[in-house]
Amino acid sequence: MKTYELTGKGLEHLTLVSREKPIPKKGEVLIRIRAASLNYRDLMIAKGVYRREVCYPLIPLSDGSGEVEAVGEGVSDCKAGDRVMGSFFPFFYDGLVGPETDRRALGGDLDGVLSEYIVLSSESVVKIPAGWSFEEASTLPCAALTAWNALYGAVPLLPGQTVLVLGTGGVSMYATLFARMGGARVIATSRSSGKLLKMKNFGAEEIIDTSRSPDWDASVHEITSGRGVDHVVDVLGGESFNRSLRAVRAGGQVSVIGVLSGTSGLVDTALILGKAIGVRGIYVGNRRQLEEMARALGNGSHRPAIDAVFPFSEVRNAFTALDKGDHFGKIVVRL
Repeated sequence: MKTYELTGKGLEHLTLVSREKPIPKKGEVLIRIRAASLNYRDLMIAKGVYRREVCYPLIPLSDGSGEVEAVGEGVSDCKAGDRVMGSFFPFFYDGLVGPETDRRALGGDLDGVLSEYIVLSSESVVKIPAGWSFEEASTLPCAALTAWNALYGAVPLLPGQTVLVLGTGGVSMYATLFARMGGARVIATSRSSGKLLKMKNFGAEEIIDTSRSPDWDASVHEITSGRGVDHVVDVLGGESFNRSLRAVRAGGQVSVIGVLSGTSGLVDTALILGKAIGVRGIYVGNRRQLEEMARALGNGSHRPAIDAVFPFSEVRNAFTALDKGDHFGKIVVRL
């Protein structure tokens, strides 16, 4: 089979190689990968700037979908021909983050999905939503599940509530989609007027251009008549975090997901206490949540935004497109 390997830090070390096609053992399934999508984490790993070291050679990418080609002994919950995706944390089946997530994620600690074939435990795969293409389904295991966990993993979003999404990346795009599905209102921020227009066409009712309104927390209060939003999906962190605390209503929720504005900053803990804000760190999610999300998506017509689809032979170009940051929605590789 053909597969991509990272043999060191930097995209120049991403190489297409041949490996032995794996054979599923007891409890495992062999998956013919049809599509894989890129996350910002994949870019950081490829460039060698991820928050922790990885072991080389590594097959990159955590998110992929395909069809089961063969099953090992004892597998009864999958059969050949099933359309499936792998779980970001293959051994994190339910419950809270714990030992199951420690150095056990695809495409970083474990070999990923940028390969013609992969083998996973049958307990680590989930059937893709009914009616979804392989390209669409490949965007689900990381960014989509992170957004789903943020909005439905602890204090479920309710119809009529308001969600603030920061930026227009994959997590923010999916948070907008899930908020629309749940009957909630979305406010989106970005410093790109072009991306904000796309976000509005995607379903955000209100937009804030942060290049013109850097005090976006004040703009949120203007839009909400001083109340604040019910939930902030915060992919920025760092020095921007206090703005999220100011933008959320008393008793609201702030989901901490990314560190695009840095990994540290002075936090106004008095705001958290005085407004009784729920602050929750989100580290993707478990297999049960992935199944739950897939069922919800199979019951409707909501679809992700896919900016570009690259052939398997042009994987480096896909990484370059992600690095440029001009895209809206997800970047996918078709096998």
